[in-house]
Amino acid sequence: MLARDVVGQEELVGRAGEAARAAGAFAGWSDRHGRLADEQIRLLADAGVFRLRVPARFGGYEADTATLVRVGAELAAVDGSLGWTAQVYWIPTWMVGLFPEKVQEEVFSTPDVRVCGTLSPSGMATEVEGGIVVNGRWGFITGAHHAQWQEVIAVVVSAEAEPQPVMALVPMSELQVADDWDTYGLRGTGSVSTSATDLFIPSERVVPLGAVLEGRTGTEGPAMYRAPLVPVASASSVGVAVGLARAARDLFGERLPNRKITYTGYDRQGEAPVTHLRAARGEQLLQEVCFHAHRLADLVDGGAASGAVWSVADRVAARGMLGAACGRAREVVETFAQASGGSSVYRGVSMGQILADIQAVNLHALMNPETNAELHGRILCDQEPNTLYI
Repeated sequence: MLARDVVGQEELVGRAGEAARAAGAFAGWSDRHGRLADEQIRLLADAGVFRLRVPARFGGYEADTATLVRVGAELAAVDGSLGWTAQVYWIPTWMVGLFPEKVQEEVFSTPDVRVCGTLSPSGMATEVEGGIVVNGRWGFITGAHHAQWQEVIAVVVSAEAEPQPVMALVPMSELQVADDWDTYGLRGTGSVSTSATDLFIPSERVVPLGAVLEGRTGTEGPAMYRAPLVPVASASSVGVAVGLARAARDLFGERLPNRKITYTGYDRQGEAPVTHLRAARGEQLLQEVCFHAHRLADLVDGGAASGAVWSVADRVAARGMLGAACGRAREVVETFAQASGGSSVYRGVSMGQILADIQAVNLHALMNPETNAELHGRILCDQEPNTLYI
């Protein structure tokens, strides 16, 4: 077992902020190459970012999701791809704790281990003696280039039983990685596709997906495991929306003193009433983003602390809060982008990249505001959820 630094939330957030500012110098490289630079990974590792969701007995911090929101915001406020990659690692890293102890020991024996993954069941598997054999392809695997392990989802089929989706842990060395990430948003995340052909996975590294979605409940074990997966994933990822919204607000503020409104009598943009209205609107929306994000973290951390059984309503509410935060964040960025004038379209200004990043965030299936609002509305109208991902 590894020794763990005893640090508080403020120090973790401070370390992350310093690492983000240093890593920001490599944003151009990651944008051109479609993945984070090795130096960015090192900076995040040195700041302890990859240990936030590692169990304490393996040298991790077992940070609550309130800390993840703040750290994610610090990273994304500098570079959306930096924040997105970190938060994606947090979720599969947390899921490793749902595997047998022997598997956890194997994975967490690597300092600052990075685990990537997906919840999409795009693989097929057959049972064999001692495990399963998997064939499949998984897309949008953020951080695959710098990960040591991937969690894959496959459906086990047999003539004797109903198809069963499972999650399995696979060393990256046993997967094929396709360099197919070429996007306008979150370009530096390296969210490539991976595949497997006739890959044997031992049974100790395979767990039913249903058990993973449910997570551990009750009062035993570390608090961070006393909540279901989807609420945990929601609270783990919402900080990126906060950070991108902050980035747009701050960039607008930095440029404001030196801008005029062309073809008008305003030599200073800050003197125009339209600017006042947009600034106020953007700030109000940003406060709403923060409200929903921290309310989501409070829901997850409060439920984890109590160990109470999660109701369907609470599970769905978590996704509703995530969608609300992401949707408001998109409005924040759009508001400040519209107020930033024609010069903001230059790549060197970065408002366009922030806009592309928040759009990409909102297109994610788990974070999509409309999908999550519909799910939340179903419960409010006494309908059953139309998804297992709650």
